[in-house]
Amino acid sequence: MFNGALYPLQYDVLSDFEPVSLLVTQPYTIVVRKTLPANNLNEFIAWLKANPDKASAGTNGVGGAPHVASVLFQNMTGTRFQLVPYRGTGPAMQDLVAGHIDMIITLPSDTLPQVRAGSIKAYAVTAKSRLAAAPDIPTVDEAGLSGFYASAWFGLWVPKRTPKSVIATLNSAVVEALADPSVRSKLADLGQEIFAPEQRTPEALGAFQKAEIKKWWPIITAANIKGQ
Repeated sequence: MFNGALYPLQYDVLSDFEPVSLLVTQPYTIVVRKTLPANNLNEFIAWLKANPDKASAGTNGVGGAPHVASVLFQNMTGTRFQLVPYRGTGPAMQDLVAGHIDMIITLPSDTLPQVRAGSIKAYAVTAKSRLAAAPDIPTVDEAGLSGFYASAWFGLWVPKRTPKSVIATLNSAVVEALADPSVRSKLADLGQEIFAPEQRTPEALGAFQKAEIKKWWPIITAANIKGQ
């Protein structure tokens, strides 16, 4: 979804594809090193403001979702900290556990094992509702940063001018697959949340994609983030 803002593409991400259905989504978690003095998100933001340019946040690389989400975090909180790109989330998480960096905004699948082990602290989930897999972690609204929503989400598209009948058939197949209890169970085990039925239409995916582009692309452009 970020590619259109990060790279010069030979296709248009909106006009060259037909939406079929939204599939699943997974919010991010805001986690910090366990030795950080702040006990919650509000205290953390206050700590960042008291220590401008001294903290560091790891990302999974330039232009990745954790990078862009960290920029949005800075914009919404009025804080400044160094963004440290890694070759993937794994090395960044290792440095967070070791206390070499202060913060990461990334997927629960990356963070929850370390949170449960007591190796890092979790402040919030970047969604409107709590995670079923970690109900003790508050949402950003509950933690004091209302509206800081960010998630990894997946949808299904087909090439432009695909017949409407084919799109309808594919959409029906998606709806049927996501209703299967075994599929739902496997997705839940991965921390994935299935979109509500009313969001699994071609029209809903098209509207959701446009809204995400309107939200994230200006952030990428303003921060002059380029794909590498």
